[in-house]
Amino acid sequence: MPYLEESYDIVVVGAGHAGCEAALACARLGLETIVFTVSIDSIALMPCNPNIGGSSKGHLVRELDALGGEMGKNIDKTFIQSKMLNESKGPAVHSLRAQADKQDYSREMRRTLENTGHLTIRQAEVSEILVEEGRIEGVKTFSGAVYHAKAVVLATGTYLRARCIYGDVSNPTGPNGLQAANHLTDSLVANGIEMFRFKTGTPARVDKRSIDFSKIAEQPGDEKIVPFSFSTDPQSVQKEQVSCWLTYTNAETHRIIRENIDRSPLFSGAIEGTGPRYCPSIEDKVVKFPDKERHQVFIEPEGLYTNEMYLSGMSSSLPEDVQYQMYRTVPGLEQVKIVRNAYAIEYDCINSLQLNPSLEFKKIKGLFSGGQFNGSSGYEEAAVQGFMAGVNAAMQVLGRDAFVLDRSQAYIGVLIDDLVTKENHEPYRMMTSRAEYRLLLRQDNADLRLREIGYEIGLVDEKDYHYVKEKEQLIEKEIQRVERTQVGANPKVQQFLETHGSTLLKTGTTLAELIRRPELDYFMLTEIDENRPVISEEVAEQVNISIKYEGYLRRQKQQVSQFKKMESKKLDQDFDYSKVGSLRKEAVQKLNQHKPASIGQASRISGVSPADISVLLVYLERIRREQ
Repeated sequence: MPYLEESYDIVVVGAGHAGCEAALACARLGLETIVFTVSIDSIALMPCNPNIGGSSKGHLVRELDALGGEMGKNIDKTFIQSKMLNESKGPAVHSLRAQADKQDYSREMRRTLENTGHLTIRQAEVSEILVEEGRIEGVKTFSGAVYHAKAVVLATGTYLRARCIYGDVSNPTGPNGLQAANHLTDSLVANGIEMFRFKTGTPARVDKRSIDFSKIAEQPGDEKIVPFSFSTDPQSVQKEQVSCWLTYTNAETHRIIRENIDRSPLFSGAIEGTGPRYCPSIEDKVVKFPDKERHQVFIEPEGLYTNEMYLSGMSSSLPEDVQYQMYRTVPGLEQVKIVRNAYAIEYDCINSLQLNPSLEFKKIKGLFSGGQFNGSSGYEEAAVQGFMAGVNAAMQVLGRDAFVLDRSQAYIGVLIDDLVTKENHEPYRMMTSRAEYRLLLRQDNADLRLREIGYEIGLVDEKDYHYVKEKEQLIEKEIQRVERTQVGANPKVQQFLETHGSTLLKTGTTLAELIRRPELDYFMLTEIDENRPVISEEVAEQVNISIKYEGYLRRQKQQVSQFKKMESKKLDQDFDYSKVGSLRKEAVQKLNQHKPASIGQASRISGVSPADISVLLVYLERIRREQ
């Protein structure tokens, strides 16, 4: 008999970025929740890069915030530098990125968890899941204690049978030398869960005092800071920032790496796991891109109260002596002192094809999964999955319908759909190119897209909900005014057009037509728009984008309409596809393996062709007519 037995509504295993969001969502929905971590000091730990956001990842954070998540609020409290990326490009790829004070970020998130009602934090290693007749009953810790639960969320990150490696050194630890979780994998396998072995890596941290800043380029933050959270007052985040720095590798760096490549566990076979394609180590870059003369190295501060600096772009698992040699060939790092070695980390994760779109395991009712445990990479991808898994665990306990975002609603929908329909043999990373409807799914309109959904779930309060509804009305009202407002070919207007290199008017036009000109925008027209109302910058931004990209937006909305039709054609998840005589054998195998929820989802499964979908549609139509 266990010496301790307790009951909760929901158990969350892991308190990284996924676990924190899952636990907070469940507790804020009024469910008694307990979150387990191998170390309370590692809550919301940032074991790799010291930043939140970035290309496409910033979209995820803002969507999470719009739905009622915590990551955006937390980075707004703890950032030390902020930049809007890709501003020279179109609004679809603008993405916010903030450098975090690592210790402060973790400390602030821990404070939030500790002061959230219905939420218990417990330091212990979960070693077993308890399953009865295909349904989760709870978990058991390594000490033998049993925690009964109506639902369980697994968010183990990179801790399962983790192994940190550089050169010949292999330590059975989790990130930053923390305790690995070595027992849960066996329980998962015993319950029929298929596991993968993935790996990721991190660069060295170096002593700021050993860097020659005169040889590297300063990278300051934005003059005007945009907050991540739609609830954050923009004025509250306008503060002094810390700079990052840019340098480059060179031929000598690459020579040292090539001469020692046989000592890299990545190439010697000492590492079993598959690494992330889009975040390669420096030895990967040198081998795979031999013609490239140099690679960027961003030197980023880890916080305000430490001299540790992060060498972004030089992730490695080379031996300690080689790390010193190669780092010291980089301009500015000639005398550098390493504080923490670079290393690769291997860990167990699942084949995410075992999950429903709700992130519940198909085989085990009430067991949900989120984060790097699902075979993804990155803090942001982890956080949004944790949130969605937590919300759906709560929905099930509360007897409500599962909450699923599709690919036309959010980057979150794209991420999860990719994980549960496509075969991922390496850590999945979100990218803007993966989102078919990215012009509609911009980071600037995440609140307009998702705030109401967050309110309906119960994680967005009345104040934030009413604010976004008022914002919608202001945007629509201003768009209508601009579309109706006529301007004539008077001297003032002609002078304005000439000044901005725009074709002069031969007859009257509207303000909207002028905004649509490539060289003009809504903000520039202030000079000739005499009746412009006083509106916020965020409202003005939406007005400008809506008018300027009207044709593209209309076309993408039509594409979404077609997509929705395919998604609305639901499939019986118990159906045997071998009954469809004209389907190719591979399609039958993949469809029976995946059990897609809709024709749309079926069309995105690897190995299912457009011809197979046509056959399936004809078959379903025939069945419908016979009924």
